[in-house]
Amino acid sequence: MTRTLLSLMLAALTAPTVLAQVTSPDLTDPEVAHVAVTANTIDIDAARFAQTRSHNEQVLAFAATMIRDHSAVNQQASALATRLHVTPKDNAVSQSLVNGATDAHNVIDAARGPAFDRAYMDREIGYHQAVLDALDNLLIPTTQNAELKKLLVDVRPAIAAHLEHAKQVRAGLEATR
Repeated sequence: MTRTLLSLMLAALTAPTVLAQVTSPDLTDPEVAHVAVTANTIDIDAARFAQTRSHNEQVLAFAATMIRDHSAVNQQASALATRLHVTPKDNAVSQSLVNGATDAHNVIDAARGPAFDRAYMDREIGYHQAVLDALDNLLIPTTQNAELKKLLVDVRPAIAAHLEHAKQVRAGLEATR
C-alpha cells in the first residue's frame, strides 16, 4: 500500500478528500471486513463522545442515529464473518483510520458549546464523505466474497444519507449562529 493512500485516508477523517484519484491497494476480504468494522466503530465512538458534550437537540439526535445505524452494520458484519468463518484482519488502512480518528478527536475535544457542535458536524461530513469514497474506490472493488460485497453495497445508501443528514444539521447550526 502506498504512503500516499494512507495519508489521504488519514486526512479524510478531518476534511473531505477524493480517494478516487489514488490507485486502490489490494485488500483481502478479512482486511476489508476489518476496515468496515473499524470505520463503524470510530463513528460510534465519536457519536458517544458528542452525546457527552453537545446540548444541541439536532446534534444529539444525529449522534444517536450514528450509534444505532453503525452498531447495526457492525452486528451484520460480525454475523456474516462468523457465518463465513472469516476473522477480520488488521491492516494499514484500518490503522490509518484509527490514527486519524485520534487526531480528529483531539480537534473536537478542544471545542466547547456551539463551537463543539460545528466541529463535530464538520468532522462527520468529512468522515462520511471519506467512507463513501473508500466504499466506492477501495472496499467494494477489492472485495471478492459476494456476501461481503453485498453488505458493503447495501450499506452505501445509508452512509450517503448520513452525509446529507450531517450537512443539514451543520447548515442548521449556521442558521442559529
